[in-house]
Amino acid sequence: MTTATTLVVLFCIATAIAIAVRHVHVPYTVALVVAGLAIGSTHVVTAPPLTKDLLFTIFLPGLLFEAAFHIESAVFRKMWVAIAALAIPGVVVGIGITSVLVMAALHSLSIVPSFSWNSALVFAAIVAATDPVAVTALFRQLSAPAELLVLVEGESLLNDGTSIVFLSLILSLVIGGPWSATGLTASFVLVAGGGAAVGLAVGYVATHVIRRIDDAMIEIAVTMIVAYGSFALAEDLHVSGVIATVVAGMVCGRYGHAAMSERTHRAAEFFWEYVAFALNSVIFLLIGSEVSIAALLDSWREIGVAYVAVLLARAAIVFGGRALWHLVRPHHATPFPLSWSVVLVWGGLRGALSMVLALSLGVALTQRSLVVTMTTGVVLLTLLVQGLTMAPLLRGLGLTRTS
Repeated sequence: MTTATTLVVLFCIATAIAIAVRHVHVPYTVALVVAGLAIGSTHVVTAPPLTKDLLFTIFLPGLLFEAAFHIESAVFRKMWVAIAALAIPGVVVGIGITSVLVMAALHSLSIVPSFSWNSALVFAAIVAATDPVAVTALFRQLSAPAELLVLVEGESLLNDGTSIVFLSLILSLVIGGPWSATGLTASFVLVAGGGAAVGLAVGYVATHVIRRIDDAMIEIAVTMIVAYGSFALAEDLHVSGVIATVVAGMVCGRYGHAAMSERTHRAAEFFWEYVAFALNSVIFLLIGSEVSIAALLDSWREIGVAYVAVLLARAAIVFGGRALWHLVRPHHATPFPLSWSVVLVWGGLRGALSMVLALSLGVALTQRSLVVTMTTGVVLLTLLVQGLTMAPLLRGLGLTRTS
């Protein structure tokens, strides 16, 4: 089967699933993963491998730009402190807690006594980024609070970039390169700040171009150039392409909207909604097809330990952040209600980015295969367990406006 035929078949499967899940309370992306598992097990379709080049060239820029383009800027400004706290210090703390818990459990329970600190840190950095695509659609469908939706999406957009930067720094540490706390901090600021600067510059130029033309097709083409061009330019400059695309998308969503006519803006929104649908359809099918059920069953104890560690680390970040806020600013309102904290913990799903980062690990990491298996298991469990139970959780906490 040719690549073109394979893509047509995958789109047919995705469309059939999209139609089917309209009548059941199952997140679309979760259903896609289950279908991908069936494809991988039966080999009825030979899906292309989910590689880093494929993710970074085709999928990630479009998905990041679409989410940033549609994010409500007024709500984002209101929630930016909580978003930044979760996406930067929260990622650092999460990596530390996850690695410690995994090491302690695997050693004390004699599951993998030889599991090293290097492998634990790499695994923790790989699963640091959240991927809430499977639950944000439910937020919209069930009319969850707009601030909660922006908080979940905003954190994901930023921690995609920060987790990649931290993983690259940890890998440089693991392979034995020279390092210092000052050097690592400077590298993070350079890569993250450089990505933000590229995104601002590209987004600024694009909005001025859009303001001077009144042609829907050309203006949408400009947004496409911004999405993929900002990512490519930032990566060529060795700064964060993820952060560049996110910032460029937010600039275009905020200022490009004002520069567009209402008709053009509606067309751009519909275009990017379809792009996100198409990219998510393929990527979640590919996630499922990458999974080896036999390998997961063989390592069920390691995966169980990893999943519990990731969930506990997430809870420590969210609830610990709330407690710290009360200590530092006791007379100020907390940035979000307690019920939102529960949703943030349970909604911290992992997805395609974690899978691809694990698969792209070099052979220099001695326990690479185990790290890949643990990552795959965590991604699958978060999608299936947490993704399927998010709707009842939202209803139980009274965060919906529909039955």
